[in-house]
Amino acid sequence: MAGMKNLPTKLHSAAEVRELDRRAIEEEQIPGYTLMQRAGEAAFAVLSDAWDSASRLVIVCGAGNNAGDGYVLARIASSRGLAVTVLALVAPARLTGDAARAYADFEAAGGVAVDWDPALLKDADVVADAILGTGLDRELEGQFRAAVSAINQSRLPVIALDIPSGLHADTGAVMGSAVRAEHTITFVGLKLGCYVGAGPDHVGTLHFAGLGVPECVHAQVSAQAERLCREQFADLLVSRRRSAHKGNHGRVLIVGGGPGMAGAVRLAGEAALRSGAGLVTIATHPDHCSAIVAGRPELICRAVTGAADLGPLLQSADIVAVGPGLGQGDWARSVFEAVAKSGARLVIDADGLNLLAAGPRRGGQWILTPHPGEAGRLLGKETATVQQDRIASARELVKKFGGVTVLKGAGSIVTDESGVVRICDRGNPGMATAGMGDVLTGVIAALAAKADDLSRAAALGVLAHAAAGDRVAAQSGERGMMAGDLMEPLREWLNRRG
Repeated sequence: MAGMKNLPTKLHSAAEVRELDRRAIEEEQIPGYTLMQRAGEAAFAVLSDAWDSASRLVIVCGAGNNAGDGYVLARIASSRGLAVTVLALVAPARLTGDAARAYADFEAAGGVAVDWDPALLKDADVVADAILGTGLDRELEGQFRAAVSAINQSRLPVIALDIPSGLHADTGAVMGSAVRAEHTITFVGLKLGCYVGAGPDHVGTLHFAGLGVPECVHAQVSAQAERLCREQFADLLVSRRRSAHKGNHGRVLIVGGGPGMAGAVRLAGEAALRSGAGLVTIATHPDHCSAIVAGRPELICRAVTGAADLGPLLQSADIVAVGPGLGQGDWARSVFEAVAKSGARLVIDADGLNLLAAGPRRGGQWILTPHPGEAGRLLGKETATVQQDRIASARELVKKFGGVTVLKGAGSIVTDESGVVRICDRGNPGMATAGMGDVLTGVIAALAAKADDLSRAAALGVLAHAAAGDRVAAQSGERGMMAGDLMEPLREWLNRRG
């Protein structure tokens, strides 16, 4: 998801943002209408920057403060020379509080709101969505749903105020229908729903306006989650000592590659090397060693006929990644059980997760990296149910299996038994291709090999992997991206200074 620089790291629920508003108004004596006026000014600034040649603006206003923001925007845009049409889904006479005042000021400045008529959308260069804000907790119905559908069907560029109408502010779930915006400007606090679930598909480029709410207010209100930023991991990205040797930088063992599946462990192994592991060993089916070593001689490859062959390899590893290309046959089950019972620190992915789902158990020192389908199998749920509330699903995985969970997908989530939730807002659809998860496994394993905190290592791995994918997309586009394309960008990102 694209966005402006200097976004906050805190991600809030709707209730938390309401508390920020309350404290700003009651404790800091910032009038609610002042906040609304600032929201309108900020929205106009984004609109005029994004569409500097637009001359005709249609604003669709609903109810509550979101409509009030729309009426302020309408008054400002009119005063700056735009031809403004306001389509009212709720009669202005029914508005109360600051929203009613916003309409009154709009009317006093010569503005007129007309009843909702989808035919009037055709008069727009840009549509502003001021229908519903963060309070939505049930599916859209009636005229509200019809308006959202009409906006989407118009294919006109849209700016959403605070959050696209129809998107749940906490989960990112589409409540029957939701506006698809090119730009969204969100106020006071970043909303979780913009980052999880279907949020990234609906917000477009996300902008933030704090509206002058002071830091002392933010310090008093906790946040449900935080965005991943490179600066959070400075201690894990320090320069190496001049006297360092390969043993100082982590011994990674990757167990996988059942018959016919050599590529997955090869990708994971190379990604671990490119992410800084000092020594990477591949434990795989005997059929594959020659091909893996021929393709990447820096990898140590050991043929494993069964669980007994793993003992010495497990003892010498700082971290073990199990699952890439593993399969679910007899060979896979025997080596997975040996790894699971070894007491080693683990990264479990792919078929390792499917085997864990078949024989659930709790662990403390492991990182699980499921995509939504694998998460569904682990939890005994449909994939769609997992996606409906991704944060709750990630927390449920931790509760059931312990350790750290990385729930992959748009807005990858990292959480653990401390309850801290970290969300990655990097990455792109070009990464939805075979082998990307294997690369992520290798990245996380390399970083976890020398980290005390598995959760932070996993989070850094997710961020590095996503940033590398974005680098590839920026250079060559999203279409046709392959997992192997990430290797050099990974190395560059992890070595970057400043």
